[in-house]
Amino acid sequence: MYLGIDLGTSAVKTVLVDDAQRVIASESRALATASPQPGYYEQDPAQWIDATFATLDALKASHAGTMAAVEGIGLSGQMHGATLLDASSKPLRPCILWNDGRSAEECRVLEQRWPALRAVTGNKAMAGFTAPKLLWIATHEPDIFAATKLVLLPKAYLRLVLSGEAIEDVSDASGSLWLDAARRDWSDAALAATGLSREHMPRLVEGCAPATTLRSELARRWGMARPPIIAGGAGDNPAGAVGIGAIEPGTAFVSLGTSGALLAPSNRIAANPDRVVHTFCHAIPGMWIQAGAILSAASCLAWAARLFGVTEAEMLEPLGARPQAPSPVSFLPYLAGERTPHDDPAVRGMLDGLSHGTDRGAIVQAVLEGVAFALADCRDALADAGIAIADADVIGGGSRSSFWLAVLANVLNVPIHRFAGGETGAAFGAARLGRLAVTGEAIAAVCTRPQRVETFEPDAGLVDAYAERLPAWRELYRPRH
Repeated sequence: MYLGIDLGTSAVKTVLVDDAQRVIASESRALATASPQPGYYEQDPAQWIDATFATLDALKASHAGTMAAVEGIGLSGQMHGATLLDASSKPLRPCILWNDGRSAEECRVLEQRWPALRAVTGNKAMAGFTAPKLLWIATHEPDIFAATKLVLLPKAYLRLVLSGEAIEDVSDASGSLWLDAARRDWSDAALAATGLSREHMPRLVEGCAPATTLRSELARRWGMARPPIIAGGAGDNPAGAVGIGAIEPGTAFVSLGTSGALLAPSNRIAANPDRVVHTFCHAIPGMWIQAGAILSAASCLAWAARLFGVTEAEMLEPLGARPQAPSPVSFLPYLAGERTPHDDPAVRGMLDGLSHGTDRGAIVQAVLEGVAFALADCRDALADAGIAIADADVIGGGSRSSFWLAVLANVLNVPIHRFAGGETGAAFGAARLGRLAVTGEAIAAVCTRPQRVETFEPDAGLVDAYAERLPAWRELYRPRH
């Protein structure tokens, strides 16, 4: 038995997986995000621990026998968050999250201080990444910066609580701007540019490697026969790739979670930081992931549901299963700024084309289409790096909407494939990494592709209609900085 724990932005999801790779049970607990100022997003690390423990307590209560047999645990988590710890390993302040835009000026300072940043990390300095956040802390909260003894990403903090050891995997570390992506090791020059050193960093491991073990007292709490091994784990998108078997070049997938991304595994670094293509180490040794990332995806749908005072399901149901034509309304999904291709934390969303005849359905459809158009920007940025997308699997909560996947197929003009249980892909991928850390099996034997339950093919007429709309949609973007 294996556990996969995904520390997401909106919830912690935990799955219990057996030796046949069947999900025996799952539990989820919601997380709250604070926004103390516009463009600022933070979470209290204590709630990560409370939510994780609640999911594990619930699994112990409902599946005591199978929990006793757990041998390995894999962790996945939201990337880029800055969790600052003091000499006693206690958080000094709330974690600054991946979608926080406060450190835009610090990005410019960082690239000036370290001109080799893009060549070494494979990424452009962006406000969402971790390193610029530390420069912001040094300037605006110098006492906290001086007291900082350890900087951890969210799931590494969770691992510290679970095991007592500060360890990070290379995929999650890739999103910090402190990692040499080719060497898969911390860059001393990168750390120095932010006033840090290796002493402030956790030990690095590969995602499928055994990293540590669960504390004995926690193993007893959850009724485990012996403390399970905890794997290196992965950032949420690399973990999602493991969960759907996207471990080889030529595969691609779309993540429709709180944020969104179009991702392609590669056996080489195909960096394109000038077009804001992200370069991350994969959770699989010797592999990397190139990605176009957008800051708001399923969160746009949640925003619309709050606006209309209905559930997401009630909002989507009248749309049916397939679009008949593009919405007359256009939506820019930049509710928290944007990454690919704009790198603009200050830009905000927009509804364009409203009239007296505009109804809720037209706006909801426009929201779905706006996210799809933003992913088309990601597709084109990846193409500039030499990565062509022939088809794509989809994971994340947004994968539940057939209408949305049909829109994606037509906007991207590629077949889109859905899996059963795709919304728990990252947690399932984490469980696979936990298994690999225990058994040492061949990666390809474990990270197989699950059965696709539905494929959404492009419709020629709609492909042309959306292609005609895309240039006008792009013209709506106006930088605010």
